[in-house]
Amino acid sequence: MRDVFQEELDSINRSLIEMTNLVASAMARATTSLLDADLQLAENVISADETVDLLRNEIEERAFDVMARQAPVATDLRTMVTTLRIVADLERMGDLALHVAKVARRRYPGRAVPPELHSTILQMGQVAQRIVAKAGSVIASRDTELAKELEADDDAMDGLHRALFHVLIEKPWPHGMEAAIDITLCGRYYERYADHAVSVARRVIYLVTGEMTA
Repeated sequence: MRDVFQEELDSINRSLIEMTNLVASAMARATTSLLDADLQLAENVISADETVDLLRNEIEERAFDVMARQAPVATDLRTMVTTLRIVADLERMGDLALHVAKVARRRYPGRAVPPELHSTILQMGQVAQRIVAKAGSVIASRDTELAKELEADDDAMDGLHRALFHVLIEKPWPHGMEAAIDITLCGRYYERYADHAVSVARRVIYLVTGEMTA
């Protein structure tokens, strides 16, 4: 009976890793669509979000089914509860990639990102890829030391987010109100994407140690 339960947990964990890969791909493609004004790629990201939502529903249903049949306690119960919280974070990360793609679609055939901010947005996309890759590795390995590294990556994202606002506020802005709104929104989307990845890492630390991190 215990072996069956463990296999169910392992299967759910593999699905979490799959979901992490999906939201990583979504943000990578959303960033490209935003910087290159690639309408088709943006549309692909938008339509693919349904796959992320379906996988979330599937994972939740399987988790609730396991809880109903196995009545887990102690560490096993903590595993199931943590799984449900992680899947919510991952689904939200997919939504944030969707929002970036929608900005690209809304401004097509124009570019939502002015030339002077192209590098900053590109770096935000790169940090997002680094942090979600680590989140996936943390889910797979339950490596608490790797999980702690995400805090530094999140600090890098916060720094880039501040840099966007510096350009918007401290310098003359020649691109109009719509462009300013787009950049403000996109900066927030990337910043929140990283926050949710850090949340995933913190939940894994809690799963392993039983202690919540700040």
